[in-house]
Amino acid sequence: MAALFVVALVVALVLVHKPLGDHMYRVYTGVRHSRAERVVYRLVGVRPESEQRWPVYARSLLAFSAVSILFLYAFQRLQDKLFLSLGLAPVPDHVAWNTAVSFVTNTNWQAYSGESTMGHLVQMAGLAVQNFVSAAVGMAVAVALVRGLARDGADTIGNFWVDLVRGTLRVLLPLAFAGAIVLVVGGVVQNFAGPHTITTLTGGTQHLTGGPVASQEVIKELGTNGGGFYNTNSAHPFENATSWTNWFEILLILVIPFSLPRTFGRMVGQVRQGYAIAAVMGVIALASVTLTTVFELHGAATVPQAVGAAMEGKDVRFGVADSATFAAATTLTSTGAVDSFHDSYTPFGGMMTLFNMMLGEVAPGGVGSGLYGMLILALITVFVAGLMVGRTPEYLGKKIGAREIKLASLYFLVTPVLVLTGTAVAMANKAGLAAMLNTGPHGLSEILYAFTSASNNNGSAFGGVTVNTPWYDVALGLCMAFGRFLPIVFVLALAGSLARRIPVPESAGTLPTHRPQFVGMVVGVTIILVALTFLPALALGPIAEGLS
Repeated sequence: MAALFVVALVVALVLVHKPLGDHMYRVYTGVRHSRAERVVYRLVGVRPESEQRWPVYARSLLAFSAVSILFLYAFQRLQDKLFLSLGLAPVPDHVAWNTAVSFVTNTNWQAYSGESTMGHLVQMAGLAVQNFVSAAVGMAVAVALVRGLARDGADTIGNFWVDLVRGTLRVLLPLAFAGAIVLVVGGVVQNFAGPHTITTLTGGTQHLTGGPVASQEVIKELGTNGGGFYNTNSAHPFENATSWTNWFEILLILVIPFSLPRTFGRMVGQVRQGYAIAAVMGVIALASVTLTTVFELHGAATVPQAVGAAMEGKDVRFGVADSATFAAATTLTSTGAVDSFHDSYTPFGGMMTLFNMMLGEVAPGGVGSGLYGMLILALITVFVAGLMVGRTPEYLGKKIGAREIKLASLYFLVTPVLVLTGTAVAMANKAGLAAMLNTGPHGLSEILYAFTSASNNNGSAFGGVTVNTPWYDVALGLCMAFGRFLPIVFVLALAGSLARRIPVPESAGTLPTHRPQFVGMVVGVTIILVALTFLPALALGPIAEGLS
C-alpha cells in the first residue's frame, strides 16, 4: 500500500504538471490584463505595460514586503480593538514580530497556538492574505530569473506588480478554491463559528474557536503555509480527515513546484530543459521519500523493532509510511505543514527531514523558490563542468561569467551561514539553552532543526524547544528575513545580468543540459555541496544519536 500511495502521487503529478505548467506560462507571458487586475493596478498606482530593470523590480518587492510586515505587526498588536477578535488580547510584541516576518517571508513558522492567540480577522485579513501574496512573490522571482535566461540583450526582467497580481488571482486563488471544495467533500470542516467551550476530563474548560478551516488548510498545503488553525496542524481531523485527504494534501504540496519546470521550459523555448530540471527534482524527491520511509519502518531501538515500526508521534489513520511521505514532501518544499511529530522520528528519519531542508528545498522546493534554487544549482553545475574541461561555462546559450557565478555562490552561502551561526549562538548563550527540553545529540538536533527551518523559510518544527520566548522569536525572525530576502536580491541581480547577455551558438564543446548525464551531475553537485557544508553539524546531532 505504501508503494501504491507514492505511485499514485507520481502519476497524478505527471498528469497535472503539463496543463498547470502551460497555464502558468500563459499567465506570465500574456499581454492582456483582466478587469480585476486593472483595478488593482490603479489602486497601487502601477502602469502594467511598463517593465522594470532588476534594481527597480527588487526595490518594489522589498518595499511591498516591508509594508506587509509593518501592517501585519500592527494588525496583531491592535487585534483587541478590532471586530471578530473573539475577545483575545493583543499579541505580545516579540510574537507579533516573529509572526509578521514569518508569514511575509512565506515561512509561516508558528510559535503559538493559532486558535487561542488570534481572532478571525487577523487570521483571514492578515495571515491568510500573506499565505497567497508571499507565495506569489516567490513565483514572481522565479519567473523573473527565467526571463533573464530567455531574453537576449534586454535591460528589463518584467514588472513585479503584474507578476504578483497575476500569480495571486490566476494561479493561487483558483487552485485554493478548487482544493477547498475537494477537502470539504473529504470531511474537512468549513465553518465560521464563534468560540465554544467544552468541559475537559479534568473539570476545566478548553476554548475552541471555529474558522474557515478548509480554506486555510488548502492554502497551507499549496506550499504557502507551514502552520495551521489548530495547533496539531495536519494531524487534526478537522484539517486532515482521512487517508485520501492526506494523499490529496501531499499532492497540493507538490503540484505547483513540480509544474513550474514545465513553465520554465516553455518560456525559454526548450521544453526538454524543463524536463531535465523536473527530473533532478524527481530523483532527489524519490530518494528522500524512500530513505525516510525505510528509516521509520526499520527504526533502531527495542520498542520500534518489537512492533515493526516507529509509531510514536504518528496518527494511526495514516500509519508510518504515509506519514514519512508527508514528512519528506513538506521538508523538500517550503510548506512546513506536518501530519506527524518530526521530533519523535527515529534519529536517521529525523535526519532526512533536516537534510531535505539543507538541500535548499529544491526537490521540488517552495512555490517559486524551488525553481530558482534549482536553476542556481544548474548554473553552479555548468561552472564546475567548465572548470573540469577548461571551457567557459554556458547555460541555455548564455555565458556564465565571474559576476554570475559570484551571485550564485552568494545565494548558496546565505542559508548555511544563518543556520550554523544561529545554532552556534543558541548553544552558547543562556537564553538559548534554557529553552531546551532535551540534552545531548537530540537536543542539538532540535535547535539545528529550528534554525534550518527558519533560514530556509520552511516553517515546520522538530519540537522539544520552547521557541515562544523573546530571544528565539527575535533570532528566528531575523533568520527568516535574511534567509528570504538576501537570496531573492541575488537571484534578481543574476536575472538582470543574464538578460543583458547575448546568446552564443552551440558548438561541439557545449555541454548538453537536457540529457541524463546533466541530470546526474546536478544531483551530485547538490548533494555534495550540502554534505560538505552540513555534515559536521549532522554528525554531532542525528548521526551521533543514531549510532549511540
